[in-house]
Amino acid sequence: MKRSEYDQIKREGLELMKKAGIYLTPEEEERMEVTDFGLNDPYHEGLMLHVYVNTKRCCAKELPMLPGQICAEHRHPPLGPDNPGKEETFRCRYGEVYVHVPGEPTLNPKAKIPAGKEDVYTVWHEIVLKQGEQYTLAPNTKHWFQAGPSGAVVSEFSSYSEDGTDVYTDPEISRFTTIED
Repeated sequence: MKRSEYDQIKREGLELMKKAGIYLTPEEEERMEVTDFGLNDPYHEGLMLHVYVNTKRCCAKELPMLPGQICAEHRHPPLGPDNPGKEETFRCRYGEVYVHVPGEPTLNPKAKIPAGKEDVYTVWHEIVLKQGEQYTLAPNTKHWFQAGPSGAVVSEFSSYSEDGTDVYTDPEISRFTTIED
């Protein structure tokens, strides 16, 4: 991703945070990450995230999402015999977000995936979270989520997070973004 696009998306994410009434310090704004999952299509499949804390016991993040932006399908696998993987709760702070998990497929889902991606989005039970609503995922649960038409800000509360261990359905995905100047 080009540095100029990275910076523009980051600005848009910070504006969404302000609409949600969430303000970061200048240092926190600087640390906010933008990922395109290595797909170079961040307005469709991408995510911004600010990590408040990530210890061996807990993690808290803000995930501002642009309108229609998708966090690609993935799961958080076990990290060892005493760690079943990340358990996480998503709380919608602004807009709405469509969370997809295993279960009975939703007949008319609000979420829309990019054309040609039908084989990498496999769970279609949709949970619509509006501002103030939340949903908790068990460890190792396949899931993906998409922001509604106004974008969304999602607070994530979880056990320890090790993003590099996430398992994505799409083999083309790389969790960490390469930035070109």
